Amino acid sequence: MFQIKKKETMAKGTIVRFDIDAPKIAKKLKPGQFVIIRVNETGERIPLTVADKDAFAGIITIIFQVVGKTTALMRSLNEGDFLLDVVGPLGKPAEVDNIGTVLMVGGGTGVAILHHVAKAFHEAGNYVIGIMGAKEKDMLILENEMTAICDDLVVTTDDGSYGERGFVTQPLEKYLSERHDIKLVYTIGPIIMMKNVVKLTKKFNVPTLVSLNPIMIDGTGMCGGCRVKVNNETKFCCVDGPDFDGYQVDFDELLKRNSMYLQDEKDSLLFSIK
Repeated sequence: MFQIKKKETMAKGTIVRFDIDAPKIAKKLKPGQFVIIRVNETGERIPLTVADKDAFAGIITIIFQVVGKTTALMRSLNEGDFLLDVVGPLGKPAEVDNIGTVLMVGGGTGVAILHHVAKAFHEAGNYVIGIMGAKEKDMLILENEMTAICDDLVVTTDDGSYGERGFVTQPLEKYLSERHDIKLVYTIGPIIMMKNVVKLTKKFNVPTLVSLNPIMIDGTGMCGGCRVKVNNETKFCCVDGPDFDGYQVDFDELLKRNSMYLQDEKDSLLFSIK
């Protein structure tokens, strides 16, 4: 059993932050890795990448958006309540080194994952440029936290209600055009966003890592549910990733696979509300 030490409701109540008491995981977890959570005995297993950790206090932080029955159930929990299972750390950690200037691009709840990795690059001595985007101002998360670890930060909103109007690819193209010292682009967010980021970075021949979030069940490579095509080979995101060379990822296949259960997800949420 894993106790929720702190709960924060964010972004119109659709995004929630939990600080969870998990000392063994906090001790071993590295940026980019994830956990598998099960709320109760009858619950499904869902993967969530860790947004931050406090190894000394034994706390890991997860941030999730309510999209289906399980995340709706999680939102109903309060500080002091318990999650039945939190398994991890899983996946390969992000490869972090002092390489110079890195550009971190996040969209939506992907900013939660981006934060932990960007923090590691910052602590390694890199010059960190951050670009974070959301549909509107009220859907932005972790702006203050990203400001604290980025040497330069640009915020975009689709509707122009805050920061720059438009998508993250617009300031990305500007940076790539004006700066020639960017050694790496790291991106996490909606699949279509990552696809467009990679399409752009290819033009400038800048190495690009993507953190993928396909359908996942067991998180140990046994079920094959999280398979992705990378360089025309089948990889399992849970054990081979979640980070991959963006140039080699088949985003079109990934988009199709991730859309297979969207209606079921919506139906389960509707049923849970009723």
